[in-house]
Amino acid sequence: MNIVLIGYRASGKTTVGRRLSALLGIPFRDTDEMIRQRTGKSVRQIVAEGGWPAFRDVEKTVVAGLSGLDGVVIALGGGAVTEKENVEAVKRKGLVIWLQADETSILERMGRETAGDEQRPPLRGGGMAEEVREMLAERTAVYRAHADLAVDTTGRSVEQIVVEIMSVIRARRIGIGV
Repeated sequence: MNIVLIGYRASGKTTVGRRLSALLGIPFRDTDEMIRQRTGKSVRQIVAEGGWPAFRDVEKTVVAGLSGLDGVVIALGGGAVTEKENVEAVKRKGLVIWLQADETSILERMGRETAGDEQRPPLRGGGMAEEVREMLAERTAVYRAHADLAVDTTGRSVEQIVVEIMSVIRARRIGIGV
């Protein structure tokens, strides 16, 4: 069984995923990082050269490879669940956890990030606040539809979020990690 974290940009997938991985004693994989390693390019470069469809194609390949693993914490890119193949792949062996955050928290977190636009290029034209609002409106139903569990990360520490997820893992007697 894998733990698969989904959610919008800056919802906490990578940070929470790393902490869960350490607590469970299992590997952590971040699809965006794997895409960078596989292509030698940032997300921005991939999108600039081939558009978002080119990025989604590489992402599908990475997700398909991860779906064969067992006992891994996986952080999916924010738009990965918009592709049916990705959802089918991760749900076979995964508990899918949607990390939610409100618009204000996402914008604050994005403002503090060091990766910046290279890893999180704009999805649309216009301002970042407008984009976040629109994308959350579009994707919330998708995240909800595919999640086995939703955890709100707004105003919460990584430890609080991880404690909640670990309690669900124990309550459901999911055999994973230590």
